[in-house]
Amino acid sequence: MTNRRDFLKMSAAASLAAHPIFSIAQSDELLLACPTAMSGTFSAIGKYSDLGMKLAVEQQGTVLGKKLAYRMIDTEAKPATAIRRVQEAMQQNNIRFFTGALLSAESLAMSKEIHKAGGILLTNGGADELTGAECNRSTFRWALPTYGLIHGSARPLADLLPKAKRWYTITPQYVFGEDLLKNAKALFKEKGIEHVGNSYHSLTEREFSGHLTNAIASKADVLFLLNYGAQASDALRQAVSFGLKQKMTIIVAAASGLEQFEALGADICEGVYFGAVYWHTIDTAFNKKFVSQVREKFKISPNYSLAAPYINTRMLIEGINKAKSIEPKAVISAMEGMKFESLTGMEEIRKEDHQVLRDFYLVKGKAKAQMRDKDDYAEIINSGRFFLSPDVAGCKMV
Repeated sequence: MTNRRDFLKMSAAASLAAHPIFSIAQSDELLLACPTAMSGTFSAIGKYSDLGMKLAVEQQGTVLGKKLAYRMIDTEAKPATAIRRVQEAMQQNNIRFFTGALLSAESLAMSKEIHKAGGILLTNGGADELTGAECNRSTFRWALPTYGLIHGSARPLADLLPKAKRWYTITPQYVFGEDLLKNAKALFKEKGIEHVGNSYHSLTEREFSGHLTNAIASKADVLFLLNYGAQASDALRQAVSFGLKQKMTIIVAAASGLEQFEALGADICEGVYFGAVYWHTIDTAFNKKFVSQVREKFKISPNYSLAAPYINTRMLIEGINKAKSIEPKAVISAMEGMKFESLTGMEEIRKEDHQVLRDFYLVKGKAKAQMRDKDDYAEIINSGRFFLSPDVAGCKMV
């Protein structure tokens, strides 16, 4: 029979084990989470993010003697839902490491919440504020700010087509789209380009005929699509059906990945320019090995939605190993300034704002007859690094 002294000892032990720090230290499993849209308009992101996390976790197996595991969290592309589910993950499962979070509005919301709770977020959101005015020590970004997306896509195209001086934009009316448009206008001014018009649309819009009619009426030389994912595909598909490829050059600021090209097909993508955060033909040893591993395991070529959470997880694991700790503060310190071999070559986490310094790509859609294999939809025609300094971007790390 348990006496009072034994009972008190057991109660104290149970209480201590329930404490977050004790739980992290004593658990034989390290659980990561990937908060991303797994339903709704951006559901394809979640599907491929799951594969990226799965590959990284299975390849690593353990870290510092702990078995790695992960959990997908459906944010539904809604900031309020993202915050609630991240809070549940932290409170109920004591998860402190989060990778993924591609959409800007939910990334910004989760960044603040995870920072407040003392965790780490490796985000793929594009909003400039993530490593700018709303930066914090808990948040790291492998993806690029919208400044980089615009300067990596529109700048080389403007140089390639110096006579194309009239540009029309179609923009989603939320933080990512607004940031893209702001940076595009600044580039237009620098390059002497006339911004002949812009059409805003909501996150749920799928019909773009009115916007495209306005673009035609503007007599633009270039149609610049600032929307993303399924909406960019819908806008491009409708633009081609309207005959806009014969009237003007079309560029998509940020392709969502190989799956976007597969859904559109070569006939629509041919001759269209796309900004690309990742493309599977990047000529680095790390990327070639990664592509081979993905093809062997999943029988597909990797797209951005798969590659980003994969490299985020690898980056996090490297930080944990460097810190020799799974305490978030120690891992943050270890990751600041860290250089590592990655998909685009040698990459570096800038200490001042936690932005990963890496290349961005401009690709051009190929004709079907030029495709060397079923995934060879585009050729890389330009690459480079395009970043504001932390001071100019507005990051004051706290």
